[in-house]
Parts: sequence; structure tokens; C-alpha cells
Amino acid sequence: MSAANVSERDFRDDSDEDPELLVPAIPEDTPHIVYQPPRRTDDEVLRRSREYYELMAQRRTVRTFSAEPIPQDVLDNLIKTAGTSPSGAHTEPWTFVVVQDPKTKEAIRNIVEEEEELNYSKRMSRQWVTDLKPFSTKPVKPYLTDAPALVLVFRQAYSWRPDGKKRMHYYSEISTAIAAGFLLAAIQVR
Repeated sequence: MSAANVSERDFRDDSDEDPELLVPAIPEDTPHIVYQPPRRTDDEVLRRSREYYELMAQRRTVRTFSAEPIPQDVLDNLIKTAGTSPSGAHTEPWTFVVVQDPKTKEAIRNIVEEEEELNYSKRMSRQWVTDLKPFSTKPVKPYLTDAPALVLVFRQAYSWRPDGKKRMHYYSEISTAIAAGFLLAAIQVR
């Protein structure tokens, strides 16, 4: 759905009909903290922007991984970094799940490979499959069991308030995608 096709109704939920159910996602008396970045010289800003670009320009999509374990503190920090991502009305519409159990990784691999087989044989256009050939991308995904940890990212369209009522998450798809980008950037810094 493009922004031009979004109507006001697309952002409404059942609580919009009952004023007693209208409760902000975060308490109204939560103080807004104005971000005041440290003062830096133009040269320092340029240097830092260049260093970050150079780091991110090294990022590559990889499909082979070391089986060496990742320290839990590192995994925790990667997830915490992803959680700093902006989101619509600060609803944080994502859930990150770290999977390290070999049997669970195998089950995930089986599901993904079954779906990928359907993608390659029925869902993806011939041109798309052709465009993937230089990358040797196929429905078989051994890296899902080779990697020491998988980080699954789930989008939550809504959550539940303490009173049992539904709480909508706005721009949940876009917000979750941005959080996944934060996660990838954090992994690159690792």
C-alpha cells in the first residue's frame, strides 16, 4: 500500500470508537527529552561520517558463517542496539528472538528451504531467478544451521495493553524494517 493509498481509516482501531479506551502508548506525563548532540567541529563531523561510511561500505551479504559461538553479552548488545530504532508513536512493533538450539535452527532451516523452493519454482519471476544466478543463491540454506545464532525479527501489528485491550502499532512494517537495519549495522560494528 503506497502512502497515497492510505486513508485515515487505515490507522483507526476499535478503541477509536470508545473514548474511554483511548490511552496513550506511553504515559502523557512522560517528559520529552530533547536530544542535544555533543558539539563537534566541522572537521570532526566529516571525519566521523567518513569513518562510519567506510565501516558500512565493508558490509557484505554473507551466506557462510563460522560455527564459533557468539558471547551472550554481544548478542544482548546487538538486540539492545536494534531496539533503539525509531518507531511510530514509540510503540516498538518488533520482537527479536535469538535462536541457538541446533534442533530449532534445523526446524527453521526446513521451513525456510520449503518456502524458498516454492519461491524459486512458482513465486519468483524467471528474471528474478536469473538475476540471482551470479550469487549462487538457491533454495538450500545451510548457513541457517551452520551459524552459531540466528536472530529472528518479527513485526507486531499490535500488542495488548494491561487492561486487555488492543494497542495498535503504527507504521509497524517500516519501523520493524528500520530496526532490522539497526541490527545489521550493529552486527557490522561487532
